[in-house]
Amino acid sequence: HYQMDYYFEQGVNFFDTAEMYPIPPRHEEQGATERFIGTWFKKTGLRDKIILASKIAGPAAFTQHIRKDKSYSKETINTAIENSLKRLQTDYLDLYQLHWPERPTNFFGKRGYDYKREDKWEENFEEVLDALHEQVKKGRIRHIGLSNETPWGTMSFLKASTTERPRVRTIQNPYSLLNRTFEAGNAEVCHREDVGLLAYSPLAFGVLSGKYRQGKKPENARLTLFPHYDRYSSDPCLEAVEAYHDLAIKNGLTLTELALAFVNDRSFVTSNIIGATDLTQLKENINTANIKLAQEVIDAINEIHEAIPNPSV
Repeated sequence: HYQMDYYFEQGVNFFDTAEMYPIPPRHEEQGATERFIGTWFKKTGLRDKIILASKIAGPAAFTQHIRKDKSYSKETINTAIENSLKRLQTDYLDLYQLHWPERPTNFFGKRGYDYKREDKWEENFEEVLDALHEQVKKGRIRHIGLSNETPWGTMSFLKASTTERPRVRTIQNPYSLLNRTFEAGNAEVCHREDVGLLAYSPLAFGVLSGKYRQGKKPENARLTLFPHYDRYSSDPCLEAVEAYHDLAIKNGLTLTELALAFVNDRSFVTSNIIGATDLTQLKENINTANIKLAQEVIDAINEIHEAIPNPSV
């Protein structure tokens, strides 16, 4: 609650959550993040001042505890929204997102698409949008978005939208100095189709804060507690981190400031989704909204990126 108070005082008006949070996903804690936000709304009465987003979890081995049917069917969408609204203590969501594609494709750290001949998924974009449209008509959600989606998936949803089917407004994908794969296809979709990127993991699980440099393992830090979240821990990632760290210091910035200011600078980014463990981290993160990187710094970032392109996905 103290962090959310500080967010609001600093002018932050967008909260992003999901029925699956917190992570790592466990039955004992499922939905707790929504419940925390809900109790803050009840205490402060500030629900109407916040753009609130949540997500429905899709098929995956780590979502078995949420429900048996994890397809994006009319029934599961209805149930998921009902439960999220109860936990959040509100009667509507400003943005509702599909947390990841229902079909098998490349996301969550998978770099390329590998077609499986045994893939039995059948295209259902119109059916999903019809189910979401019912929720829009009921006033329970206002807009829809995607997450961990590919250019083909995004365009397929956009093509399926009509006056009776809601149009995708946002896409929430990973984007950082260590993972700029979004630029390869989705960035153009954003510009051409007026879809905004909600960039997640802009600090790459905290790796771009510099706190894990030179083998450090800070107590209670995410990668200390959960070392299997190693998407940003490869040798090329560590090499890139050192290069970006040196560039930041040379220009009077912290690595965190450089990393977040770069994401803020991208023309296709609508919101830079930060997450902080404590208020000190939170203050530094929010303050980066006031940093404008000089063109020579952007050029230097791109030189490092050319030398060590997308060391992680």
